[in-house]
Amino acid sequence: MHQRQEDLKLLLVGNPNAGKSTLFNALTRGHAKVGNWHGVTVGTLEKKTSLDGLSVTVCDLPGIYSVNGMSMEEKGAVSYIKAQTSAFLLFVAECAALDKVLPLIASLGVDERCALVLTKMRQFQKRGGKIDLKLLQTALGIPVLSAEGLPRRKLQAAVKALLQNGGKSRDLGNDKDAQEVRVRAREYQKHLSGFQGAKEELTRAEKLLSNGFFAIPLFFALLALSFYITFAPGLLGDFLKTAVENFFSGYLGGFAEKISSPVLRGFVRDGLLGSVGSVLCFLPQIVLLLLFLLLMEESGFLSRLAMLTDGVFSKVGLSGRAMFSLLMGFGCSAAAIMTTRGLDNKRVQKRVILCLPYISCSAKLPVYLTLSSSFFENPFLAVLLLYALGVGISFLVALFLKKDAPPFVMELAPLQVPRPVFIVKSLSFQVKQFIIKLGTVILAFFLFSWVLSSFRWDFCYCTPDESMLASICGGLKYLFAPIGCCDWKIAYAALSGLVAKENVAGALAMFYGGFPYSAASAFSFAVFLLACSPCVSAIAASARELGWGSALKNALIQTVSALLLSYLVYFLITGGGVYLLIVTAVIVAALLLGKNKVENLHRKRR
Repeated sequence: MHQRQEDLKLLLVGNPNAGKSTLFNALTRGHAKVGNWHGVTVGTLEKKTSLDGLSVTVCDLPGIYSVNGMSMEEKGAVSYIKAQTSAFLLFVAECAALDKVLPLIASLGVDERCALVLTKMRQFQKRGGKIDLKLLQTALGIPVLSAEGLPRRKLQAAVKALLQNGGKSRDLGNDKDAQEVRVRAREYQKHLSGFQGAKEELTRAEKLLSNGFFAIPLFFALLALSFYITFAPGLLGDFLKTAVENFFSGYLGGFAEKISSPVLRGFVRDGLLGSVGSVLCFLPQIVLLLLFLLLMEESGFLSRLAMLTDGVFSKVGLSGRAMFSLLMGFGCSAAAIMTTRGLDNKRVQKRVILCLPYISCSAKLPVYLTLSSSFFENPFLAVLLLYALGVGISFLVALFLKKDAPPFVMELAPLQVPRPVFIVKSLSFQVKQFIIKLGTVILAFFLFSWVLSSFRWDFCYCTPDESMLASICGGLKYLFAPIGCCDWKIAYAALSGLVAKENVAGALAMFYGGFPYSAASAFSFAVFLLACSPCVSAIAASARELGWGSALKNALIQTVSALLLSYLVYFLITGGGVYLLIVTAVIVAALLLGKNKVENLHRKRR
């Protein structure tokens, strides 16, 4: 039965890291996440587009190796393919890994609604590889084309031609054609070395980056360098941050002070410039950290780190593949939670999701830098300490939840020089998303907060302590009293972070211009924000994976435990550590003395 034109569906199928998402973006002008590592796509992404005038829905599926895959993403992709029996399958294969996709083509069944697209042809040919496209097409009995170097319009026209030539539905149950393709694939694989001839020996760089004694110290050195450039006084990150601050507080702030109306002046100065400017000034430093993550992804170094750290992760009941999700957590917790679908089973996925809130995302960075000036002269050391503390807590949580170490199966991504165009496009997209979030959700929250904190119930302009917000949140002042902050404004700023972590920095800037309490209070408050529940979008992402009941329960437990942890930190910083040490020594001494008495009591007579 022929599919109606408006219902045409094109499924992009293939091994992980074959270039499916790149092809999806080229066909649809979309912005699917792409990267040089295993498991970038973790869910089916659909977008309706026009291919040279033909209306079609293009679907980007997670990478699969076989129809009997082990991971959750593979099982989901195979189920989706089996449900779409009348869709057109466009197999995407990297030239160097062609032999791995041929069995997949055979097992899924091949007819006139299938085709093969080869990617990364230039890189393959540079290493001495050769593929005869006509011979491959004859052997498989399906159209084969190379996507390398094709402009967007020509690529769309080529795919349109493939779709228009297809006609009948696919039967995955009893597929006689599949057996024939297996025979053809085996025949082609016999001669494959003659067409490929790619050099498989490891280069010096691959050998070094696959050596733990070299690669792991290199990673920490690069991480420290990126933090130093981003946060050290006088360097690039600090210079750009100061420039943005001066623009908002100096140039635009000067215009705001000239406004005669006190209400309008307060709205522009505190509601707009004070709050939005206090968050936007950290954008250059966020971009620098994201640049480091992108370079790690695109170079292929990330997959080697996963391999080298699998032993460490297995000690806490995780696998090396968990490193991808945890490292992505430094960018965005919600996006990192989505990547956990690529893990081996549901139990491991749940453990990683419970660890992720303690990994400091980019949204926490403005808060850390706002608070760090209260307890550190050098923000580089302060931020490094908080990031390290978060990683340490996440490992303790994983150790507490440890049950069994899952198997580790992963294909290493090829080493390559990061593509400048790709890096620029990815950073531009991230900046665009940040500005959209700042101009919608965060700005709306700031304006809502300013109105409630600037007017009484009779809508007379007033100070924050006389406002509607003060009467609503007055009882919250005791929440952070144990850390020396008996103030409803601090509690409101903290709870606003449950909507979006950037709100905390904006609220502090709106109410105080900084953090008004002691260094011990500032550090304890930072620990609470580090360990509490993630933002609403991350909770929603967690709910999609674990269910709303589990997501909300986990968020509540994390927030309460973070509050208790902040109390403990403040107690230890303000001298409680001495008392705790004395009490611990007394308890240990009592236990030792008690043990000696018991031994003497039960000693045999001579």
